[in-house]
Amino acid sequence: MKVMSINAGSSSLKFSLFDMNNLTCIASGYFERVTLPNSFYTIKYNNEKIREDVDMPNHAVAVEVLLDRLISLHIISSLDEIDGIGHRLVHGGDKYHHSVIITDEVIEDLRKNIPLAPLHNPANILGIEAVKKALPNVPMVGVFDTAFHQTMEPTKYIYPVPYEWYQKYGVRKYGFHGTSHCFISKQIPRLLGKDEYKAIICHLGSGGSLSLVQNGRCLDTTMGFTPNAGIMMGTRSGDIDASIIPYVMEQTGKTLDEVMTDLNKNSGFLGLSGQYSDFRDIYSGVEANDERCILAFHKYVDTVVKYIAEYYVEASGVDVIVFTAGLGENAIAARQAIVEKLSCLGIKLDHEANQVRGEEIKISAPDSTVEVYVVPTNEELMIAQDTVELIGA
Repeated sequence: MKVMSINAGSSSLKFSLFDMNNLTCIASGYFERVTLPNSFYTIKYNNEKIREDVDMPNHAVAVEVLLDRLISLHIISSLDEIDGIGHRLVHGGDKYHHSVIITDEVIEDLRKNIPLAPLHNPANILGIEAVKKALPNVPMVGVFDTAFHQTMEPTKYIYPVPYEWYQKYGVRKYGFHGTSHCFISKQIPRLLGKDEYKAIICHLGSGGSLSLVQNGRCLDTTMGFTPNAGIMMGTRSGDIDASIIPYVMEQTGKTLDEVMTDLNKNSGFLGLSGQYSDFRDIYSGVEANDERCILAFHKYVDTVVKYIAEYYVEASGVDVIVFTAGLGENAIAARQAIVEKLSCLGIKLDHEANQVRGEEIKISAPDSTVEVYVVPTNEELMIAQDTVELIGA
């Protein structure tokens, strides 16, 4: 059985094709600059990487090129081999608590939620429509980035603002990275050897979020109404005092859009260092004794530690902390600094075990009060697994 995961952006389209009989990725690829000049794609298959420049004026053409190359590169022999398509959908509001078969109603709900995700939902709709046109008889499933977090209680997702903002305009904490948090939560019973657990999942990448999970159910998460809440990130500020926004507008003459762009694209690592949004560059700066990189490193560690400590107390202790995503899986120094700051809770690091990148491994010391793991995430496989479950093939 073969299932494809699709992630459509405003000018991109990512895919992974899985053999679900053995949970292996057959091929994956990234179609870039869709709708823009100089568009191209890369496809990884059979230990090879193929790149081709091709004009893709819209997402429908990108999907046509994708399907054509699957055949011409002999990745599959026929489009009939594709049994299902899973789409990563960013925002389902508070209606969607689980992945769903995509229907006209789902597409209409995506349109209604465009004000909540103006950059992502329109692109997701384009991806759905393009695939539907090319493969009209293949069932499609929508996997919402917000769905996993919809189990939070009102005390966690309601903001202390006028209540009508929630009632009339949907102002509340939604949370994001839900597909990754869900994938990791399903690995924890295997790691711990038990189904009942309390965990703090640290999805740390260019974007980042933490979640508090009990027995697969999200209790709290750091991202909020938008992905710009919570911890400091590569280019996002994370939590700030909202009054900074009008103050900076008054002082600089910048528009609201310009200030919000600064908070989303010019802050975080990039804002503090003045140069780098990638943690690898930040840490190279730390090793070179660059003061602003050192500041960015420690500020980042502090924001992550703050939320781990908050969630630890909120849950009256946890069984496990899991690091995942690009930074969480590969940044040895960041994991070490974070865990060492948690020593007052009896959480201890096995320094030798921590010298790994991109591998599943337990990195806590034998006498640590909380087990600590590194677990690579796989959002694309999570999407494919939900697709199989819902189409019943």
